[in-house]
Amino acid sequence: MQTHIVPVGFDYDRLIAPLVRDQLDVDRVVLLEGAVGSEANVEYSRNLAKKLEKDFTNLLGAETERFVVEDVYDYDAAFEQAYDLINTELDAGGEVWVNVSAMPRTVSFAFATAAHSIMVEREGDRDRIHTYYTVPEKYLETELAEELRAQRDLLEDLLGDEVDDERIERHLDLADDLLEEFDERGTTIGAKQFGDSHIIELPVASFSNVKPFEELILFTLGEHGVFESVSELAQTLARELGEEYTDSFRSKVIYNVDRLGPGGKGYIEQEEHGKSYRTRLSRIGELWVRSHADQSEL
Repeated sequence: MQTHIVPVGFDYDRLIAPLVRDQLDVDRVVLLEGAVGSEANVEYSRNLAKKLEKDFTNLLGAETERFVVEDVYDYDAAFEQAYDLINTELDAGGEVWVNVSAMPRTVSFAFATAAHSIMVEREGDRDRIHTYYTVPEKYLETELAEELRAQRDLLEDLLGDEVDDERIERHLDLADDLLEEFDERGTTIGAKQFGDSHIIELPVASFSNVKPFEELILFTLGEHGVFESVSELAQTLARELGEEYTDSFRSKVIYNVDRLGPGGKGYIEQEEHGKSYRTRLSRIGELWVRSHADQSEL
């Protein structure tokens, strides 16, 4: 099953045109619409989602489902939502395509990063996960701005009675056409072809998988926050595991913290503090813990 996860912003063509033009198989579509912004923006995005839902079904025969992204500027929440959605589709046996062409960049980047992270965690499913972008053929904002400038000049001439009815009618017709296109298609028109395709698949980011003891360290940091030293972290781990705190155990923790640190996988950051190193999760480490929260409770 081919599932496309499509965050909906203010575009129509870029979200469906490449799939129609390249005649791609689309069995299921998950449309994500934002719930933050002005009432007009939210309503506009919702209307585009409704139109896309109808056309994905009619043009591609796809089963379509709509979800709401409560805050399109909350990167962490978007990452978590993306992580759950992609894993759910993979668990169902499908191939997942994530379109990052529309919606605010916070959502697009979060979905792209989540997809890449899952590619690493589920190495055997790597070929079933795709992230792609579509380039528009034309941006309507540019034409709208040019026409607005032309109409400003027209109004200035009207003040001096230096304009004829034919010029007014021409600009009215242009404005009507532009507004009709904007209401119908959003801010862009078309999907530009590159090579033999209308989509640009994004490369896989370089991440490393997390081993069981490293997972334990990350979950412990997620639960307790900052540790004033690696020794303090090791003592907490030993206590929670019911193990004796020895030099050997401490060395094991130091080794794994180094592997998870800035010179390794980047999930932990450390700050020199006297003779010790204050240790905490990095931003990507916090996202990892948040997206694997259910796993820590097993």
